Order: sequence, then structure tokens, then C-alpha cells
Amino acid sequence: MLDLRPIQVPGSFCLFLVICISIFKNVSGGIVINDEADKYSEYFKYQAQADISEDDPNYWQRVGLNELKYKLNKPLIKGEAKNVILFMGDGMSLTTITSSRIYKGQSKDRLKTEARGEQAHLAFENFPFTGLAKTYCVDQQTADSACSATAYLTGVKTNLGTIGVSSKITRKNCEGMKNPEYFTTSILKWAQDFGKLTGIITTTRVTHASPAGTYAHTTERDWECDADIKKDPHRLGQGCKDIATQLVKDEPGRRIRVIFGGGRNKFLPESSKDDEGYPGQRTDGVDLIKEWLLDKTNKTRKAKYIHTRGQLMDLDPNNTDYVLGLFSSDNFNYNLEKPDTHPPLAEMTRAAINILSQEKKGYFLFIEGGLIDIAHHNNTAAFALDETVEMSKAVEVAVNMTREKDTLIVVTADHAHTMSMSGYSRRNHNILGNSDQKDQNGQSYPTLSYANGPGARAPVINESTGQCQLTNPTTEEEFGNATYHYPALVPLVDETHGGDDVMVFARGPWSHLFTGSYEQNFIPIAMGFASRVGPNSKAATESSGWSMHQQSVPVITLTVMISVMYNSWLN
Repeated sequence: MLDLRPIQVPGSFCLFLVICISIFKNVSGGIVINDEADKYSEYFKYQAQADISEDDPNYWQRVGLNELKYKLNKPLIKGEAKNVILFMGDGMSLTTITSSRIYKGQSKDRLKTEARGEQAHLAFENFPFTGLAKTYCVDQQTADSACSATAYLTGVKTNLGTIGVSSKITRKNCEGMKNPEYFTTSILKWAQDFGKLTGIITTTRVTHASPAGTYAHTTERDWECDADIKKDPHRLGQGCKDIATQLVKDEPGRRIRVIFGGGRNKFLPESSKDDEGYPGQRTDGVDLIKEWLLDKTNKTRKAKYIHTRGQLMDLDPNNTDYVLGLFSSDNFNYNLEKPDTHPPLAEMTRAAINILSQEKKGYFLFIEGGLIDIAHHNNTAAFALDETVEMSKAVEVAVNMTREKDTLIVVTADHAHTMSMSGYSRRNHNILGNSDQKDQNGQSYPTLSYANGPGARAPVINESTGQCQLTNPTTEEEFGNATYHYPALVPLVDETHGGDDVMVFARGPWSHLFTGSYEQNFIPIAMGFASRVGPNSKAATESSGWSMHQQSVPVITLTVMISVMYNSWLN
């Protein structure tokens, strides 16, 4: 007969179970990864305190507590990064990030649910792990986009102006760049060698220094096409391949599945005109766009060349193996003055991920917000801030289209700029306007300014004080024009880069590796480790295996102990 008497479980056994479960939770993390955790946490962090005023000390205590809860409940993800997306804001210094955050919070397009002004946040500022990267070159204190690209893409620091080669050869050394012994290989090639798909996106020319770092080997960043080599007064590049040719004909460029950006003129002969009526620059008569298409169709691949935003929107990811999208003859126009034919960075990001996601092994995607740098060089801070917000939108697209548990997203910059944010302006004051503070002559000055550049103005001596004073103080009307050159101290045709460290933001598998302060060349090494590609793929496998074993120990131990105790109780 079935015994229906209540089961009598000793209290000591119940206590034992509680202790074991508690230990298991603490050792293993005890947290299930939730892809919605970031979104909920950020909403909670900025909205939960809306019922009390900032003047109440409890407001700030709650803000801090919510941040603490978020960090305490954030798990470390140690699985393989199937996909890796690297966002690079060219020239996106820490000051650029801060002022762009405020700019976004003051925008008329800001959603009512988004924080205002200083409390706004860019998409990547929500990432759980941050660090600082040191950007200097082997031979220069302040980096350019070439040596820095070599560092954050190949894991090797090199000389100013050189891409994908070691510092053993000097700039413009053509013979040296013909020797593969001096080549450095990028994480893009590591991914290809593992069977992953790859893509590059930029708002500059696709042959510009930053994107070229994924595929090119050159001792001169300016040798983008054969005409550029011939312009060299010393003819030092004769006989060497230009960057555009390397992209189309050499490895790993010819295996890149998605190429979006500008720079059609570097691919077309000077005797022809592009889709917008602009002439090409090549003097060798080669049409590299046709060469690219021919190379892919010979392999029976579904390849497409596109040049308008409409064509990008019509792309069928299921019917596209390769796509070359050159949407501008040169660099893109700024977002604030962009023609309809130039797609925003966010739209290019969405299209690329849709195509690359077809591969089961995953992908590596490089995305550059390249116009931040160009705007800073012109001291046009409004453009720089707006382009940073545009890149933030692209990051948001990538976050929403991927899963945190299998996609590592890293956001960083190649170098800084000389823009500073100063004065004692009140909260929510126009970041693009004059500071509330006056100078010693009672004149207003902008919150944003540069150490050098075309915005410098000739000084005027105040006869009564014998001191310098501002000339032509900026008016609010001038700030309304995005082309306004913000003030600079030292007059230069182009503003220079800054030597500051740059921020690194990361989410996804092994994103906790990107905390702390480190050399810029650590970035691809950590990304390769996380995705098990490149020189460190074996080390990553061993570490992940150890991690899985370590996580399984408490599970096995708990199971055995419960089994023994339960059997003892039954007997």
C-alpha cells in the first residue's frame, strides 16, 4: 500500500541544503545572464529618482546605490565571443565624450524619457567595463591615425604615418614595405583565417588610415592611390602598391565581405567620372571597382557595388555575399549637412550586421566615426560633437541587434585632440555657447576652445591695462552656425592631435579584460583572446576550459554532498 504519511526531513539536512545553495550561488555567480539587464538597469538608474529633487541628499544617494546594484549584479561573461565589433571614434577624446553627452542632452531631438544635459549618456557609456589606452607611437609622443590603427588592430606599436608594418622600417621606405617580414597582421585577418566573416565601415575614405589598418601594409599613410605616390617630390614610393590596390587585390582586403564608406576617387581612373560626376584620381587607368566585381563574380559569388543610400536600404542580406558601398567621392559630408545619398553610420551598421550574421562561425566588424577627427582639425566643435552622437546611435543599433553573451563590443578612440571645456557655467547651459564667466576685460568666451588650430585670432593689447584681450568676442548668433571655428591659442592651418590617453568601453564576453590602464596595442590581443582567433587563440581556449571547469566544481561537489546526505538519511 502507498505510504501517504508526511515525509519527515531533519532540520539539519534542510539547513545543510540552504548553506550549500548559498555557497554555490556565491562561487558560481548565481546570476543568469539577461540580455535586457543593461536596458532595465539604465532606465532604473535615471528614472527611479525622478520623484525627488536633486536638492534632496537622498536623490544622489539613490543614484549611487542604483549604480552599485547594477555593478554588483553584473556577471562576468567568460564564454567565447562569437562576434567582435570594434567601434573607433577618430579623435574622440574624453573632453569630446563629455561635451557630446551634454550636447545630446540639450538636443531638440532628445526623447522625453531621456535624461537632460549633463545627466544624458551616450550609448557606450552604459557599457559595464571601461579602461584607458596609452596612444603614443614608437617614435612620437603624440599619435596619428596610422600608428594608432596598427596598435589597436594588429597588437604592435609602430612609427608615425605607417600602417601594418613594424617600427623596424622608417616612413616612406618603399623597399621595406615589400618585405613581408616587416608586416603585422590585423585581427580582421585573424578572424578570416578562423572562418569568420569580416567587414569595415567608415564615414571617411575606406583607404584612410584608420580603416586601412585592417588590411594594408604601407610605410606612408598618404599613398592611398597611385597618383598619391607620384605626388611625392622624392618619388620614394615608386614600385610600391597603393592602399586602394591592396584592398581590392591583396589579402586580407579581397576577402572582406562588407566595405562601406567614401573615397570613390581613389578607385577610379582620372579619365572617368564617378556616380556623382566627380573625376577619379588614378593615373594607371585601372578601374578598381570593376576589378573588385570581376574578382568576386569569377568565384560565382553574389557581389554588389552600391553608391546610394537607397541601394543600401534595398540590400537583401540573404542574397549578398560581398558588397562594396562607396557613397561619396571623398570623405562623407557631416551629418548636419549630409545629402540624402550618404547613409548615416547607424544605417550602415545595421546593414552590415544583417549580412555578416549569416555566418554561423561569427564575424569581426570594424566601424569608424571618422568625421569627429576632421571636425576637430578645423576647430568646428559643433560638427565634432554631432558626429560623436551619430556614432553613439550606431553603437545603440549594434547593441540592439546582438546578444551580450556572444558578442564583444569595444568602443574606443585612436587618439585625442586639444579641445578643452572650461569656465564655470551653470547647469544645462548651452555647451556650444559662451561660458557664464567673463574674462578679465569683462568679455565673454566660449565654453569650448582649442590649444591650437585655424580658430586662433590675432591678439590685441588693451592700452589701459597692457594685457591681451579677446578680439571679436563670439556672439550667440555665431554659435548657431555649425561651421564656426572655436577659439584657439596657437595659430595653425590644422589643429593637432592631443597626446592624452583615450577611453575604452566594453561589453560582452571577456569585456572585464578592458579595465585599467594599458598600452593601446593590448586591445586587439584581448579581442583575439575573447574570440579565440589569432596568436592567442590557444591561450583563450585553455583559459575558457579552466573557467568552465572551475564553474563546474561547486556543481559537482554540491551534487555529491546532497546525494551522500540524502542516502544517509534514508538509511
